[in-house]
Amino acid sequence: METITIEINKLLIHARHGVMDQERIVGNDFRVSARLVYPAGEAIESDKLDGTLNYADACDEIRKVMATPSALLEHVCGRLRTNLTTRFPLIINGSVKVEKLNPPIPGTQMESVAVELSW
Repeated sequence: METITIEINKLLIHARHGVMDQERIVGNDFRVSARLVYPAGEAIESDKLDGTLNYADACDEIRKVMATPSALLEHVCGRLRTNLTTRFPLIINGSVKVEKLNPPIPGTQMESVAVELSW
């Protein structure tokens, strides 16, 4: 079976994930990436949007999940996987990666921390 992979790369979202109270109040910027694999046949043959995984709809689903706070990025990744595979049941496998930009770790400067879940 042929497959197609849709990649959503570094979707920038402001959200309120984290264990510290300040992170829940002020929030932080996150980059979310997803790699979604599904059967290719219908999209290749029909050239119609309803034969593919609409990545604009997938971005909307990611935004919805990111709007609900979680303490752990691992939990966010799990919720993203559940939401995407429920909304798009043809997904065979994939991964989601959530990066917290400029994480509030005292005495530390870094671009981001990230958690990635593959299935």
